[in-house]
Amino acid sequence: MTLNPYDISVAKAFKESREIPLEGLAEWRDAVRRHLDPGPGMKLLDLGAGTGAFASAFSDWFGIEVVAVEPSAAMRSHIRQSEAIEVLEGSALDIPLPDVSADAAWLSLVIHHLPDLAAAAQEIRRVLRPGGPVLIRQGFPDRALDGIEIIRWFPETAKLVSTYPSLVETCAAFERAGFRREAVEPVRDVPPGTLADFLRETDTLRRADTTLRMLTEDEFERGRERLRRAVEAGNSEPRANVLDLLVFR
Repeated sequence: MTLNPYDISVAKAFKESREIPLEGLAEWRDAVRRHLDPGPGMKLLDLGAGTGAFASAFSDWFGIEVVAVEPSAAMRSHIRQSEAIEVLEGSALDIPLPDVSADAAWLSLVIHHLPDLAAAAQEIRRVLRPGGPVLIRQGFPDRALDGIEIIRWFPETAKLVSTYPSLVETCAAFERAGFRREAVEPVRDVPPGTLADFLRETDTLRRADTTLRMLTEDEFERGRERLRRAVEAGNSEPRANVLDLLVFR
């Protein structure tokens, strides 16, 4: 997980600008529930857990045990720890869990950070119990990207996203590890606030978001100008962001 060096300042910016409140994740809750079928005693691996937004969500939504694995100490420091959420240092290539000890795995915006996706798939296979699902929240360059909010306003970010693992490449890596694709479907989340709030937060967001950090100053300013014009024109449409849920089993 190497594209973005998640130090203390980046982790703080991530927590402030990229976490989405539970009410904005309702469609993700419903989509995950359909494929996860959560129940008492279930243990879910949240791999590349970041600041723990989804670890907390899964605990609150489903009452299951979550093991949040994250390589960055700065990011781990923001994860809520409780009896239901265990926080561990580790990576997708070295998951600190015994063989066949997790019932499911969740990866949110993680796979483009992995230096060896095929090796990560093998490591996930090692720790999952037979039949356990892998749920991946991601934007894939060979799928529609026009629903991704950052790409809409900062279209130059699509250049970097085009280098991310495609759906075809991701499926091939996981199939080699013994998984089969069960589903792929677009799911919407609703970030808080208005476009005017989004405009005000762009500097903080840039520190936290890999794609925005890779833009030149001119590219970034052009995107802010697009947002500024939309706000000045009275654009009051609700914010929304669409990513894919890819499920293996």
